[in-house]
Amino acid sequence: MSDKIKLMKTCDACPEQYDAYLGDRYVGYLRLRHGVFTVENEVGSIIYHARPRGDGIFESDERDYYLRFAVDAIQKSLSGDTGLMFLPDAPNVEYEIG
Repeated sequence: MSDKIKLMKTCDACPEQYDAYLGDRYVGYLRLRHGVFTVENEVGSIIYHARPRGDGIFESDERDYYLRFAVDAIQKSLSGDTGLMFLPDAPNVEYEIG
């Protein structure tokens, strides 16, 4: 099983949203709607939120930045870290979009 989070885009815009998987296991939900980007863990608790410029879809130059934070938050949640972190630079994590 791969240890890389895979993001499956379920809607392109209004809202832009993704389901997150670790192998076959569902581990999170990401959604950008009305200018608020939220990430929920596998049990539906919000583990990250931000306010990007995009309203219902990311601006082209911000998608990777926020998806890195999302994947990092999911990985931390899976390891038991429940603290929200807000850093100026996107974490260096790998992910796939299917």
